[in-house]
Amino acid sequence: MPRTLGLRGATTSDANTADAILDATEELLNALVAANGLAEGDVGAVFFTTTADLDAEFPAKAARVRLGWQDTALMDGQEIPVPGAPESVIRILLLLNTDKRKEDLNHVYLRG
Repeated sequence: MPRTLGLRGATTSDANTADAILDATEELLNALVAANGLAEGDVGAVFFTTTADLDAEFPAKAARVRLGWQDTALMDGQEIPVPGAPESVIRILLLLNTDKRKEDLNHVYLRG
């Protein structure tokens, strides 16, 4: 019986531009899909966060427009601005409906 599990990923954006944010997010989403054999129907919802320095575009737009995920709940948010934390980071928490075990999920971290 399927259950909901969280799948994590993170990457960095080359710049605070719409294209750079969408490119980095698309690359990360494609890597998560490939590493876990996912289809949009497996995804319950996706939460995207960015560090405060990335505000030129919503990362969720990459899922909606570039991957065509029209039927998935998507939400963007901003990370807590912790002093000394890395900048230009995009994080994803993907809620996955699956029969897999937690230890069978492949979390993906790109670009440092």
